[in-house]
Amino acid sequence: MKDRTNTVYTGRCVLLSDGKDSTEVNRVICADCLEILRDMPDNSVDLILTDPPYGIGESNEKNSSRGCLANTTDFGAYDWDKKKLERHYIDEMLRVSKNQVIFGGNYYANWLPPSSCWIVWDKVNGMTDFADVELAWASYDKAARIYKWKSQGMLQQDMKYKEVRIHPTQKPLPLFRWILKRFSSKDEIVLDPFCGSGTTGVAAVQCDQKFICIEKDPTMFRKAESRIRGEQSQEKLNKWVFQ
Repeated sequence: MKDRTNTVYTGRCVLLSDGKDSTEVNRVICADCLEILRDMPDNSVDLILTDPPYGIGESNEKNSSRGCLANTTDFGAYDWDKKKLERHYIDEMLRVSKNQVIFGGNYYANWLPPSSCWIVWDKVNGMTDFADVELAWASYDKAARIYKWKSQGMLQQDMKYKEVRIHPTQKPLPLFRWILKRFSSKDEIVLDPFCGSGTTGVAAVQCDQKFICIEKDPTMFRKAESRIRGEQSQEKLNKWVFQ
């Protein structure tokens, strides 16, 4: 496997191998995910849970126009959401994983197989100009499911344990925990090729699952790595206290 000099390891490492190459898990990688995916064997991870760019222009300028109750967070300048992914990203994700849950799958429906299993995140948005729901395409032969969790900018479902947003399209941690618990199991490996704020990695740590997270942007990579490492430290402390 190619040398990943800007890779940060965030836990124990286990090798997946087809006899020719290997991919280590419980790690966060700073790279274009296509480079990593092309190195991975077929069906080498159990689940891809990801929220890739959709090409809808969800830029910081658009985000800043939505501050009704409070000033919006300045996430900085970026251009990753200016266009949709090229098809080979989707093809590689399908190749390396046994199952997939892809947010924004409705934007890539022409490249994804037909599925009865869609996850509908009801954001309980009220009168905001955000979409009322977001859709995730899932590869499972199961019925569609709805998950309700309020996300109205500064207003969240659980204000007592309000999440700090470090990414403009950051998904709620309870939503990703629910997906892992409903569609995956502890002995499975989850991969997020577009990890952004690291929510998939944090959810995997909390669900005691192995994970691989990939993020292209160096600044966001460092934030995601720090967030995941912090959660791992907290989980170790909890196990020590309550053992």
